[in-house]
Amino acid sequence: MKAVAYYQNLPISHPEALQDVQLPEPVIGERDLLVEVQAISVNPVDVKVRANMAPEAGQPKVLGWDVAGVVRAVGAKTTLFQPGDRVWYAGALQRPGANSELHAVDERIVGRMPDSLDFETAAALPLTAITAWELLFDRLQVLANGQPAGRKLMIVGAAGGVGSIMIQLARQLTGLTVIATASRPETQAWVRELGAHHVIDHSQPLSRELKRIGIESVDYVASLNQTDAHFGEIVESLAPQGKLALIDDPAALDARPLKVKASRCTGSSCTPARCSPPTTRSSSTSC
Repeated sequence: MKAVAYYQNLPISHPEALQDVQLPEPVIGERDLLVEVQAISVNPVDVKVRANMAPEAGQPKVLGWDVAGVVRAVGAKTTLFQPGDRVWYAGALQRPGANSELHAVDERIVGRMPDSLDFETAAALPLTAITAWELLFDRLQVLANGQPAGRKLMIVGAAGGVGSIMIQLARQLTGLTVIATASRPETQAWVRELGAHHVIDHSQPLSRELKRIGIESVDYVASLNQTDAHFGEIVESLAPQGKLALIDDPAALDARPLKVKASRCTGSSCTPARCSPPTTRSSSTSC
């Protein structure tokens, strides 16, 4: 089968950074699906893996963990899918990626693709949407359809993929007041279109921006990029016993200011499943 792979951790500008290769078709396990890949998308995890995970000498490594496709074959003990099903998923880091014509994946981390989506659109969603959902409902522990009135969520860096999904989840499934941060006119317009109640500029001090719109503090913060640059202002903006969740890789953070407010900080890695299914797709740490 055709695939795109790399043999060395080379700069992306290098002509051999990614190469077209021919590989054997995957051999599926008992709980696996063999998927005909129709569309894939690129995430930060692809960049991080290619930069930091060297393939075995002489062996190609295939990237790609966001997939939409059609089931061609199923393993002997599969129960959830059958050939012909349209599926989407974010795969597992310990297995080959899906930048290939065919891909083997455990059925327990696969979902049925909505009929309303085409393959290209569907492939852009799995990892981004999973990360947004887990950050909001698992890490920040927001209650879907049951959040007390008056609570406020600030999403720092809200115009990216995860933030764009989180705004919509929070508006559709919670009663939270959503404050999105964005610094350019076009990204500010985008997050407003997605449903943010308020938009503030993260190139300015966040606490001052909140006060400008009449908000003294927020109960939840989802920090999606440049957490180390915004950390002091995030802590200043958090209400006592507030919660902060982040997905980026900041420099060392001083957690002592959080202790003063009895606030909680958790981290969620925006990466595909790393454990044998059934599995969670993100790791969590406390600051």
